[in-house]
Amino acid sequence: MRKLLPLIGTPSGSHPGGRSALTCRFRCGDACFHEVPNTSSNEYVGDVITGAIGRRSMMRAAAVVTVAAAGAGAVGIGQAPSAAAAAPADAARAAGSERRKAKGARGLRFAPVAPNTTDAVTVPEGYGQNVVIRWGEPILRGAPAFDPEKQTAKAQAGQFGYNCDFLALLPLPGERDRQLLVANHEYTDEILMFRGYDAANPTREQVEVAWAAHGLSAVVVEGDKRTGKLTAVPRHTLNRRVTATTEFRLTGPVAGSDLVKTSADPSGTKVLGTLNNCSGGTTPWGTTLHGEENFNQYFANSGRATDKRYGIGTGASERKWERFDKRFDVAQEPNEVHRFGYVVEFDPYDPHSTPRKHTALGRFKHEAANIRMTADGRPVVYTGDDERFDYFYKFVSSKRMKHGSSRAVREHNLSLLDEGTLYVAKVTGDSPAIEIDGTGKLPADGEFDGSGEWIPLATATAKGAVSHVDGMSAEEVFVFTRLAGDKVGATKMDRPEDIEPNPVTGKVYVALTNNTNRGVGSNAKADEANPRHANKHGHVLELTERWNRPESTKFAWTLFLVAGDPEDPATYFAGFPKDSVSQISCPDNVAFDPYGNLWISTDGAQLGSHDGLFGVATRGERRGELKQFLTVPKGAETCGPIIQDRRVLVAVQHPGEIDGASVEKPASTWPDGPGKYVRPAVVAVWRADGSDIGV
Repeated sequence: MRKLLPLIGTPSGSHPGGRSALTCRFRCGDACFHEVPNTSSNEYVGDVITGAIGRRSMMRAAAVVTVAAAGAGAVGIGQAPSAAAAAPADAARAAGSERRKAKGARGLRFAPVAPNTTDAVTVPEGYGQNVVIRWGEPILRGAPAFDPEKQTAKAQAGQFGYNCDFLALLPLPGERDRQLLVANHEYTDEILMFRGYDAANPTREQVEVAWAAHGLSAVVVEGDKRTGKLTAVPRHTLNRRVTATTEFRLTGPVAGSDLVKTSADPSGTKVLGTLNNCSGGTTPWGTTLHGEENFNQYFANSGRATDKRYGIGTGASERKWERFDKRFDVAQEPNEVHRFGYVVEFDPYDPHSTPRKHTALGRFKHEAANIRMTADGRPVVYTGDDERFDYFYKFVSSKRMKHGSSRAVREHNLSLLDEGTLYVAKVTGDSPAIEIDGTGKLPADGEFDGSGEWIPLATATAKGAVSHVDGMSAEEVFVFTRLAGDKVGATKMDRPEDIEPNPVTGKVYVALTNNTNRGVGSNAKADEANPRHANKHGHVLELTERWNRPESTKFAWTLFLVAGDPEDPATYFAGFPKDSVSQISCPDNVAFDPYGNLWISTDGAQLGSHDGLFGVATRGERRGELKQFLTVPKGAETCGPIIQDRRVLVAVQHPGEIDGASVEKPASTWPDGPGKYVRPAVVAVWRADGSDIGV
């Protein structure tokens, strides 16, 4: 069978994961160019894997039907259409019968988009799209229209923030065709925000605009059933902005500790702002969770070993915020940095609520926070630490969720993540170590799989907290969680990003984006769970908790997907024939559709195409069949996917963030065309004929 989606071009840039220098500089403070923070000698779960078809694929091969190479929705290079353009209805009707005949798992029956470098959001044949909301659009009462040449901090505090990442869509009972959209704003790129920006000498106004552009946005959106279009509703009473200066409540075992007290907050319970919110999750009780990721880059002038483990530098910060607020200067306020790196909980239904930082979930570079409930009603939260050679974790609450909408019930549920046990993962392969050589060669048993255990780090209760780590107090475990993971011998992974349980099967999927340091020099080498030296494409692990209970302390795992060019023997697609899948590189955020298919967004793809969104079947005879659904514009990353019955949403983050780009010399014209500022935005995609996605 022919390979569907050929490589195009060559990987751009020399930065790890395919990111531009500009992205590395502003999003994570050039983390990949600094010394690896984890210098512990723990056994490493490398990333060496295979690209053999395996036993399952041999049984399936005869039943596979070749999919179309690309849909007509894939716009040619150089043809940058309007971001609001939708596929014509007549084209949708003409292609309708062919789509209905398309083979694939239910929810994935669309013609895959071909790899491309088009400066646009490219979607499958018969699908339409529109920009839901852009950076700077006013959402609060009194906020002015966006004027990038005259932007102020006050204006930005009432407008949609910058670099949207995680997205959540929540129901609005009583408001027909409306939902509540919550978005993270991970970081700011001042070079693309301000004309003539001088990185060595930012102005106070520029810094305060950046503070206001971080954080979260809540905005009501309204759907058009006739077209699938989704638009923001400005000035709704539930619309809200949370910024780097909004007051937060520190909760859980670290609240009030001497480790988090500062001159501005001697109580150790109140924190201003949230920073670098990457992915997140939603809760069954109607709130959203947000992971503070690369918080280290905002702090300056540290010399402590504990800070070095978190990648906090000894000199000035990139943005120079310490010049305008001493809390970002570790030398002056040594505990302020201990108040970032947590999971934030936000109540979007109460515009007057105080967001919380849950210290019981540990402090590290949280990429996400996703929940699965135990049979007796306790939440279990899965989260990853997005760093080379770091770990993934789960928190098992000791408190049960209550049902109802009273204030007392909501207050109780807001405390569920303050009491329970925090665990870190140790992963073991079932093949002899000599069979794992980092080349991608399968072990003798024909699969990369094994077992794992959740190692307890500390338990928080209403009466106090108990450490399970020798030589560390409970407070130290929750504040210096990375060091606790080092001590107990957790498995070093390749940038564990989004971790999410499948709502249909209960299996847990871990996206490991890449690690070009794997097996290089003195760094940890490959092993059975993470399968390649110099791993630039990443992979996805599938975990099955013992007895399929999320509170279990044991699990089994298998390698579900090893990313890269399907023609590369060191790639793997759950055993599905590789000549019938799309190419994928650098998995980042994940989500699920109503049928239990896994959807994967990418960040820094290394195969010559722009980043995109992919769907892959997780069960049945088509398990492992992966198809590309869309690509994003030049320089952009695909974030925050939401997959509903009739609509897909993505956050198009940092479009135009290419080395050498600036306001004066833009690298992209998305979403508003030439002569306009490049603006991160949320995009909705739907089937032009009004039917469900992928059926």
